[in-house]
Amino acid sequence: MRILFATSEAAPFAKTGGLADVAGSLPPAIASLGHEVSVVMPRYRQVDVHALKLKQITTFTVPLGTWSERCDVLRGTMGKNVTVYFINKDVFYDRPELYGTTHGDYSDNAERFIFFSRAVLELCNALQLNPDIVHCNDWQTGLVPLYLQKLYGGAETLRRTKTVFTVHNLGYQGLFWHWDMRLTGLDWNVFTPEGIEFWGKMNLLKAGLVSADSITTVSKTYSREIQTPEYGCGLEGVLKRRSADLYGIVNGIDYKTYDPLHDHAIPQRYSASRQSGKSGCKKKLLQLVNLPDEERPLLGMVTRLVDQKGMDILTDALPDILSLGVQLIILGSGDAMYHRLLADAASHNRNTMRVLLQYDEGLAKIIYSGSDMFLMPSRYEPCGLGQMIALRYGAVPIVRRTGGLSDTVVAYRARAELGTGFLFDEYSASALVDAIRRALKVFGNKAKWRHLMKAGMNEDFSWEHSAKEYVKLYQKVMKKQRV
Repeated sequence: MRILFATSEAAPFAKTGGLADVAGSLPPAIASLGHEVSVVMPRYRQVDVHALKLKQITTFTVPLGTWSERCDVLRGTMGKNVTVYFINKDVFYDRPELYGTTHGDYSDNAERFIFFSRAVLELCNALQLNPDIVHCNDWQTGLVPLYLQKLYGGAETLRRTKTVFTVHNLGYQGLFWHWDMRLTGLDWNVFTPEGIEFWGKMNLLKAGLVSADSITTVSKTYSREIQTPEYGCGLEGVLKRRSADLYGIVNGIDYKTYDPLHDHAIPQRYSASRQSGKSGCKKKLLQLVNLPDEERPLLGMVTRLVDQKGMDILTDALPDILSLGVQLIILGSGDAMYHRLLADAASHNRNTMRVLLQYDEGLAKIIYSGSDMFLMPSRYEPCGLGQMIALRYGAVPIVRRTGGLSDTVVAYRARAELGTGFLFDEYSASALVDAIRRALKVFGNKAKWRHLMKAGMNEDFSWEHSAKEYVKLYQKVMKKQRV
């Protein structure tokens, strides 16, 4: 099959979050299964044309409103066998950040990503790509399936093309002023409650939901959760109507990057069968942050400091957590309120708590490798990568039973001595503390704890596994009649 992966960001070229990790790992994994895969994304300022040896291969015009804009296309590579096409339009993408600054989103984001969505299909025509599947991701590409359905379906290069639309986080929908509809070139008859209208605004994520041949989310549980009022963000009705076309495929992690046996970013190497190096990693981590006691259980967190990640219940629970005789290290940044609360808590608990208000990939790996347990008390979590990385590094996850956390962490059962971590259901500080207590009870038995670590380290969340699931879905979608 020929697959074109449309994304607004991809590692290592440009990244703000998990979408970039997916877009940087999934296409090569699918290509390794024998398929022809390419990626299309904007050429942001962060994408160094000279360092990456990008070559301009064509120029074409993209209709936008009542006029057209020219753009260049640059070509690069991702790994050995994935071509990357960069849509080069400086007036839209040559900016300090991808979507906005600390002062807010860019005011012309509607124009920027309407242009990009249409450029994806113009690219197919200009280069005669003839993709079997265009795999779109999040609101920035939500118009691609609708454009294919309404304006491009008759093009010879796109006549057989089907679309898959992946929702990485339903909370970000691409909501814009209704008059921005004029930029799309679409008839106003799509601006209805059954179409892309949402409480008087244009909703670009909804465009993908109503028009793609198939919809995926990044875990099975999240695909069910978003069909409920609690998690549906106002789109649960749309998702329920399309439930037959809605699938959950859990993300993976790159085991070449996250492998404690070969990772030279951590102090000592170790594996599921040879765990002794983990104690050396814990010792080094404690030295780095100047915490005193190697015997205390060490809890780690690498997270964004926002409500979604459970910061409200964590900060409420801190006195009770620290009273359990543990040490806690938190790495991350986010809302100023949580910066203040956590910094204040750390200043009052100098022997048991450290807060590092930054993000550092190398330090994150040392925390994964040195922690005994890893906290993810998320309010919701479409997939989550932290718990899978923690499992690989033998940091037993303590997570809320939601989204991808439910799908990737198996609740420990004491009698059977089976499982990979500890889960709690109620979104509350007391439920979080109770889960930590349950984990500490097992931690006191070193043999059981080593067995628990080994089970988690042996789990397979490789991208190869996820890629096979996507290929099965693509094959299924190719047999469908177009929406």
